[in-house]
Amino acid sequence: MIPIIQPLFGPEESAALIEVLRSGWVAQGPKVAEFEQALAPAVGADHVVAVSSATAGLHLALQLAGVGQGDDVIVPSLSFIATTNAAWMVGARPVFADVAPDLPVVSVASVAQVWTPRTRAVIAVHQLGIPFDRQGLRDLCQSRGAVLIEDAACAIGSLHWNKPIATDAELAVFSFHPRKILTTGEGGAVATNNPLHAERLRRLRQHGMTLAADQRQSGAQREQYAEPGWNYRMTDLQAALGLVQLGRLPAILERRRQLAARYDEMLGDLPGVALMWPRECDSWNVQTYCICVAPSSGEGWGDRRDRVLAGLNKAGVGARRGILAAHLEPAWIDHPRVELPYSEAWAAQSLALPLYHAMGEPEQLEVVMRLRELL
Repeated sequence: MIPIIQPLFGPEESAALIEVLRSGWVAQGPKVAEFEQALAPAVGADHVVAVSSATAGLHLALQLAGVGQGDDVIVPSLSFIATTNAAWMVGARPVFADVAPDLPVVSVASVAQVWTPRTRAVIAVHQLGIPFDRQGLRDLCQSRGAVLIEDAACAIGSLHWNKPIATDAELAVFSFHPRKILTTGEGGAVATNNPLHAERLRRLRQHGMTLAADQRQSGAQREQYAEPGWNYRMTDLQAALGLVQLGRLPAILERRRQLAARYDEMLGDLPGVALMWPRECDSWNVQTYCICVAPSSGEGWGDRRDRVLAGLNKAGVGARRGILAAHLEPAWIDHPRVELPYSEAWAAQSLALPLYHAMGEPEQLEVVMRLRELL
């Protein structure tokens, strides 16, 4: 099977893990702090707080914003289910916004269209690593008294107007799942440019505790629990992986863009297939290489994509459906919503093709050959 993605691990990652094991400190500790310090400039933020997952980060961001029962949170349906579930986790109501016809991200207009008097926050997603209109959405939220939370789970390494994604962000959440460009196994981080936010996030991720782990370990001070919190800590084992991966990031980004350019060249003439290009103001990290497969005459919405996907998998190509739409999943299918035609089109037609650092020319040619046969 040609995998959809394959993390880039080498002897450096093994050595980093052994170092942590020998130190005896494998829970949240000095390596986590080191990873946070190294990650902050890479994403353009003053502060980074590492957490156990991006889902945990979204949960904490909403809690930090004071969102709860009786509040609305505008989210794109076209996103991994965690974006919608995060609103549910704080007791708020998700309100689905549509995406643009040409890009799988929300716009100022699509968010404004579903705004309610109870809207307290907007979670906008840099889907597939493609940036949304950050300034436009920030201005909209500020003018209406809501918090903009950036779901940047896929977006490390992407640039918007030549600046990293979390530049000037109040709250931006990153993921380090193995499907992402930089991985710690599981794990995530919340980036912020507000020092008070960072201080509270550090408490909330460890049960509301007022002391850092190393301060508590020394026994010189007695910890207090300032407020109820969660166990959303990253481990030093994960952070050690993250530090090595962060050093590989420029090379990983360059390789992914090379592979994406080759896909574009080999697939550009296929009828009924649309390729994906971000706006000129953005530099895309190509977190996932997606195409859209239009339905054939006589086939239902999405049938051709599903037929091609099944054929690729049977032939040993680990393709996946591109982006899900939360409002079409059983958990949220009965949730009230406006019409979401573009989200449904992306969900029915998008197809993710294998792309990973070690992918060679034979593997990429095999993917293209099989895809052409099936189309």
